[in-house]
Amino acid sequence: MKILVSQKQPSNLTPYEPLKKKFGAEIEFKPFFLIEPLSSREFRAQRINLQDYTAVVFSSRHAIDAYFQLAENLRFKVPDTMKYFCTTELVAMYLQKHIVYRKRKIFYGDGKPESVVALIGPKHKGEKFLITASEGSDVSNLTTLFDKAGLDYTVGTFVKSVPQDLTTVDFASCDVVVLYNKFDINALYASYPDFQQGDLKMIAYGKSIAKAMEEAGLEIAAQGPTPATPSAAKTIETYLDSCAKGKGAAKK
Repeated sequence: MKILVSQKQPSNLTPYEPLKKKFGAEIEFKPFFLIEPLSSREFRAQRINLQDYTAVVFSSRHAIDAYFQLAENLRFKVPDTMKYFCTTELVAMYLQKHIVYRKRKIFYGDGKPESVVALIGPKHKGEKFLITASEGSDVSNLTTLFDKAGLDYTVGTFVKSVPQDLTTVDFASCDVVVLYNKFDINALYASYPDFQQGDLKMIAYGKSIAKAMEEAGLEIAAQGPTPATPSAAKTIETYLDSCAKGKGAAKK
């Protein structure tokens, strides 16, 4: 059995060991797309001046790298007074790669848009916010809250998804493919415009990819995460277990 996971190979493969032991699975990791920063020319087309903003909102490490790279390319020296609002602590800690971490200017939420707005509160309401986003992403769940709070903000695209060449991937030899992001679908059809799923089983890990697969007419064999399948590896294992039980029942 061959399983293709549309992600970069993780440093810790322990969660995938049961798949090898129980099912003799061969697991291959292959990113379907890469996240890259916009070029200076692409960014300028948005008519956004970085110096106009006193606070930046980050939801990913890719956006952080892109922001500081563009600032350097555009010869904008980010002032020490800049305030940073991050969706999670993990994203906030990544700022240490670019600046000296100071609690008085770095704030982070719990992953929910409401937590970011709560951090801003009345104390920081007078700031001019730049919300960093990726090309084609939907940030309405955050901007709706910013509108309700009467905050002054602009959404700027800083990163884009670049499809990888998948023509070297033999999907016919795969039994299961695990997809994570709607851009996985874009990359798949960019390499194979006439792609036919056939008997290939596809697992959707995340709500957005499940929706994208349905819109593309792809059949979903299993979906995660759920309370019982909190990881991609567990989602695959549970699905294969159900398949094995089904075959056992059929034999009886």
